[in-house]
Amino acid sequence: MKVGIIQQHNTPSPIENRRRLADKIARLAEDGAELVVLQELHDSLYFCQVESVDNFDLALAIPGETTDFYAEVAGRCGVVLVTSLFERRAPGLYHNTSVVFEKDGSIAGKYRKMHIPDDPAYYEKFYFTPGDLGFTPIDTSVGRLGVLVCWDQWYPEAARLMAMAGAEMLIYPTAIGWESSDTDAEKERQREAWITVQRGHAVANGIPVITVNRVGHEPDPSGMTGGIQFWGSSFVAGPQGEFIYRASDKDETLAIVDVDLMRSEQVRRWWPFLRDRRIENYGNITRRFIDD
Repeated sequence: MKVGIIQQHNTPSPIENRRRLADKIARLAEDGAELVVLQELHDSLYFCQVESVDNFDLALAIPGETTDFYAEVAGRCGVVLVTSLFERRAPGLYHNTSVVFEKDGSIAGKYRKMHIPDDPAYYEKFYFTPGDLGFTPIDTSVGRLGVLVCWDQWYPEAARLMAMAGAEMLIYPTAIGWESSDTDAEKERQREAWITVQRGHAVANGIPVITVNRVGHEPDPSGMTGGIQFWGSSFVAGPQGEFIYRASDKDETLAIVDVDLMRSEQVRRWWPFLRDRRIENYGNITRRFIDD
């Protein structure tokens, strides 16, 4: 399968961001992409650097005008499209939601981000309610997609549950980067940890991982920090964690990556981790911490 990746530096204008994405999706489709994956919250700048009620104005109804736009692009280009949107579910109730469109423009399914961070410059708990759709893969014409979002990528439980439900690949739209006060050594440790944990999900579950991150510097509107330098580094890993593709940590990227879904079958025969799980002994995994 040919997977299209768009690693982009966003502007403050949702209309401009959508226009640029539509042009790039069309270019990837012309070059044979069957599945196109976008980065997290690609309609705007990453607004979670500050806590401001005014930013709720960026949220949108699903379905609605914005999903109609991406549905038209997916249908016109004939691709399965993975998007990441700020969902207004009801007044005072908002989600970080990935909507997947089928090749005919219909909505194949959606996933609401489950793990919500609350760190300096990533004040997402102010904006997003944790998802309530479970870890359920989305069936499409190119396969069963285990779509998760950004902070979800640190949790092996999320990846495992998607794999156990039959996901043929894990997909992570992402917005992560460096804070300016970190040392160069610390920045490198953070980025490598981010890559390593996701490659581990590929290995542990015997399926490919597709991660698409934003890139470039976005200032802190409050002026309290130096903003975020999003580190790009979008990548595709195979079912043994092997790199199939790695993007730059500085530049916008438009790429098509060949992913062999049939390889997972053979890898799982060599390494039958699902067979050898001792599920009768895992009851404590649902506890917050084992104190006794």
